[in-house]
This record gives sequence, C-alpha cells and structure tokens, in this order.
Amino acid sequence: MQTVEAFLAVLASRRYSEQTLLAYGRDLQALAEGLQGKPWDQVTAIDLRALMAKDHQRGLAARSIRRRLAAWRGFFNWLGMSGVTEPLQANPAQTLRAPKAGRPLPKALSVDAAIAYVSSPTSLRDRAMTELVYSCGLRLSELVGLNVSALQAKDDQGYLDLQSAEVVVVGKGRKTRKCPIGQPALEALKAWLPERASILAGQPTQSDQAALFINRRGQRMSGRSVQRQFAKQAQAAGLGLQVHPHMLRHSFASHLLQSCGDLRAVQELLGHAQISTTQVYTHLDFQRLASVYDQSHPRAKRSSDAPQDDPAK
Repeated sequence: MQTVEAFLAVLASRRYSEQTLLAYGRDLQALAEGLQGKPWDQVTAIDLRALMAKDHQRGLAARSIRRRLAAWRGFFNWLGMSGVTEPLQANPAQTLRAPKAGRPLPKALSVDAAIAYVSSPTSLRDRAMTELVYSCGLRLSELVGLNVSALQAKDDQGYLDLQSAEVVVVGKGRKTRKCPIGQPALEALKAWLPERASILAGQPTQSDQAALFINRRGQRMSGRSVQRQFAKQAQAAGLGLQVHPHMLRHSFASHLLQSCGDLRAVQELLGHAQISTTQVYTHLDFQRLASVYDQSHPRAKRSSDAPQDDPAK
C-alpha cells in the first residue's frame, strides 16, 4: 500500500478535497486486495474488468463503480509517469467503460424544515456554519476551506469579505466564485468572530490563525467534524432525518429556484460548470408543484376519490 499512499500524497499536494482522498483511498485499497499481490506493472484490463464485475454482482451502485474506475485510471496514469514500478505498457483501466449511472434527485429540506434546522444550533460557530451554507449554497470542502479574510488567504483559498457581505470560494476545478451572504448568516458570522478570536488567543502556537471555522484547540475544522455537527443539529431540531452539508446546499438551490426561477443564476451561485448539473433542481421544483396541484386542483383527485363502478354491473 506504500505506492497507493504515495499517489494519495500527490493528490493531497494538488489540493484534492478530503472526501475525494478518502474515497480514492478506499477504491485503491479494494483494488490492491482484489489483485491479491499481483505486481502493478502486470495488471491487465481483464483483471480490472473482473473486479468491476464482482462489484456489480454484490450490488455496488453504478455511480460508485464509475468513481472507482476513475480512481484506478488516475492511479495507473501516475504509475506510468512516476517511475516507482517497472514501466507500464499501457494503462489497463484506460479502455474500460463503467455502467451508466442514473442521476438521483438530490434530497432537500422543505423551507420550514430548513429554517428550523439553521435556527437550532446553540453554538455560535455551528450557527454561523449552517446559516452560511444555507445562505450561499457552499460545498463542504468550500466551507472548511474558508479563511477569515483576504489577507489570511493564499491565491487558491477562499475567504470571508465582511465589508462586501460576501464569501469568495474556491470550488471544483479550482474555480473561484463570489457568493452574497444573507443578513441572518451575516449576523451569525459577526457573533462567531469574537469567540473565534478568544479561542485563538488561548492557543497562540498550535492554532490556525487563518481558518474561519476552528475547533476548541484553534485548529481548522475538518470535513468529518462538520458532518458530525450537522447530524447532531438535525436531532436537536427534531427533524427525524439525517442532515448533511450537501443536503443544505441542495435546499439552498431548490428554494432559490422556487422563488426566482432563474436557472442560470442558480448555476452561477452553485458553481456548476454545466447547466445540466443545475437542471436536476427543476425536477425537485416540479415535484413540489405537482404536490400542490394534487392537493388543490379540482380535477386532480385520485381514483380513490372518484366514484367507483359497481362490480355487480
């Protein structure tokens, strides 16, 4: 696994997200275990196709198989250039095709549930995080990567701009975008900053002075820690379901689209490269409209409400 760890270290140096590194680590561990010690330079497309077939047979989702294949391709590309093994004749994963993955509809909270959720945290930090994600539609990696100001941020890092009431985030593909901050989120951030300063004052040497969101030791919050806090807040709000940062991002997009109907604006705010990625939220909005129609339109009554034929006739 030393070769795999070296590859992951390269990805980390390229600022791949924590979630991507964890997923690729699992995918490459599964690859190593499936090959049962076969040298990397002797792996063939037949070997990889057999492993993909096993994954499919045990019920691994098509989307996960596609990501796994992407990890394998990247790994063998790196092996071919790194010189850590015997030279590869070709990338054995290059010609493989994964099953097509149907795009599932994102899960979003209702407006009432979202308001209840972002209002539930008692911690100033957690309140600021949830309000900011719901206000700006941030990804988890974008949230934890935020710095407290432009002065504290490097060229490829996001930061908070209180004066302009916006955050500058670095999203997928290292693309930068600006997101306006709503008033509730702005107030929550202003309430959190003095407490943040107090924590840093007590941890002068080991703290992360740049990070916007830190733990009690003054270190930048990890993605996993944020996910745990979001889950706890769902319980505190009594929602009865698992809430994660991406669900709040989905809620931001869905609620914004319901209000304005401007798909291009939502695309820009989310940082989607393709409009087709954003269009999935139109399906969510249609579901809401269909529900309203079913409940309100006089011709929308279901067969259970309609007069039934007499079976004796």
